[in-house]
Amino acid sequence: MTNSAENNHSFQPFAAQMSEAGLAPIVIDTFHYYYDQLVQGNTGMIGENELQAVPTLPDANNLQHFAEAGRQALARSVIIKLNGGLGTSMGLDKAKSLLKVKDGLSFLDIIARQVLDLRKESGSPVPLVLMNSFNTEQDSLQALSAYPDLSLAGLPLSFIQNKVPKVLQDGLAAITDPALAELAWCPPGHGDIYTALQTSGMLNQLLERGIEYAFVSNADNLGAVLDQAILGYFATQKLPFLMEVADRTEADSKGGHLAVRHDGRMVLREVAQCPPEALAAFSDITRYTYFNTNNIWLHLPTLRQTLAQNQNVLKLPLIRNSKTLDPRDPASPKVYQLETAFGAAIEIFQGAGALRVPRQRFAPVKLCSDLLVLWSDAYLLTPAHRVILNPANPHELPIVKLDNRHYKFIHQLNAHFPHGAPSLTNCRNLEIEGDIYFGNHIKVEGAVHLVNAQPEPLYLPDATILSTDTPTG
Repeated sequence: MTNSAENNHSFQPFAAQMSEAGLAPIVIDTFHYYYDQLVQGNTGMIGENELQAVPTLPDANNLQHFAEAGRQALARSVIIKLNGGLGTSMGLDKAKSLLKVKDGLSFLDIIARQVLDLRKESGSPVPLVLMNSFNTEQDSLQALSAYPDLSLAGLPLSFIQNKVPKVLQDGLAAITDPALAELAWCPPGHGDIYTALQTSGMLNQLLERGIEYAFVSNADNLGAVLDQAILGYFATQKLPFLMEVADRTEADSKGGHLAVRHDGRMVLREVAQCPPEALAAFSDITRYTYFNTNNIWLHLPTLRQTLAQNQNVLKLPLIRNSKTLDPRDPASPKVYQLETAFGAAIEIFQGAGALRVPRQRFAPVKLCSDLLVLWSDAYLLTPAHRVILNPANPHELPIVKLDNRHYKFIHQLNAHFPHGAPSLTNCRNLEIEGDIYFGNHIKVEGAVHLVNAQPEPLYLPDATILSTDTPTG
């Protein structure tokens, strides 16, 4: 790797820190590349003058004639779930995928059953592999031990994503104080999957089994199931990389969007890569109409070839996240977390594509408001363990906003909804401000804005029907 950054800032303390932690040389080289970018003043920002809107994309609803090709390709396919998150933003201290989300089942329960159902229906032993973090590995594998048929001989159920050092903003230095050792590390973002597949040996293991196609998605997105028509399209078109995107709504205006650089390459821009002066354009859903669902298809032989051509460093666009050393202490020293986005590889692979998919393939849980909707009858769990939008809802997916003072953490959500979610089948919007507890069998219809401005909690009795005309105050 280049030593350009070492004229004024030494990488050696980081290299020593990573070597002592047992990280592979590939991981150190990759981090060295991003550290050089940081020292050279690369903020990772993508300006508005660099981008154009994406033209009309192929639509997944028009791909049914590829379903047979997909069925034929199943024997050469793997499902990979990104399962490194602890759900700390929701007050969790264990893998988010262990949360009970539907009919008493956790994310991992439903994912395992989806895969087993797919194998039974197709006759193909499609592997399931988790990319875990050090924090989620043990608990997640323990949960999957309830499904002994899930394991396939000779192939692990998981591999572990890497960790990288935080960089002090003052002097771009390493954190060398032993007393701060536990705070000195951070995850490098989902873009680490390309490195982790290589360093774990999982990439070679999959290729040795004849696996060519990987469908990768977030474990907290139960809408992301392997679709045989999309697989057939991906295989038939011989694409190296395919990103599933969906139409942006106002609710998605702050999320990463797809765009096109002036040289014709598609690019993913996250909000952390958007300069302040471009935020209005970033949020313009009429200009940038597609967002990344983080459902990605990879051609594994091309991935191995691309890694080899780049000395195992893909050089994805940098995301420079400004944080505090101790996330619980805003007065602690400021640090940079150097991250990359999984979907950013769309501009790395020559000939990469994007596909417009229906909204129901994107049902993630990032906030307690997302979990409340998933708990509710706005979603149904089919006998094949597919999570689908309730067709009885004329408004499709309700938009729910909860007051962070009272509903941010999972224990608060459980306390305020002790009987589970209210019925949202006929709900368009639900916004709750203040401290409000829900009884049993409550229905929400239309657009409802509940406000409790009093310091004392408000208790809604059983069988209450909330509608657009419900008075609040």
